[in-house]
Amino acid sequence: MTKAEVIVEISQKTGIDKADVAASLEGFFAVLKNSLAKGDNVYLRGFGSFVTKYRKEKVGRIISQKKSITIPAHHVPSFKPAKVFVEKVKNADIPKLP
Repeated sequence: MTKAEVIVEISQKTGIDKADVAASLEGFFAVLKNSLAKGDNVYLRGFGSFVTKYRKEKVGRIISQKKSITIPAHHVPSFKPAKVFVEKVKNADIPKLP
């Protein structure tokens, strides 16, 4: 499902104009990115948590050039779904892939 499809579905279910839904969704994403960039975590009860995780400095390898590089320490965004969310997906009747 793409962002455009999400916007259309929300618009149909709520009766709110697609442009307003798109603006709200973009605003949510902007707040989420800015909060994580500042180091603040975002907790959405019943949905999950957006947090930043610290990755230590490590040695990586460029196999094609046969050399090692140092990957500096950095933070990466992460999502941890809420238990309610996990249970809903786990108990869903999703068709199996061939």
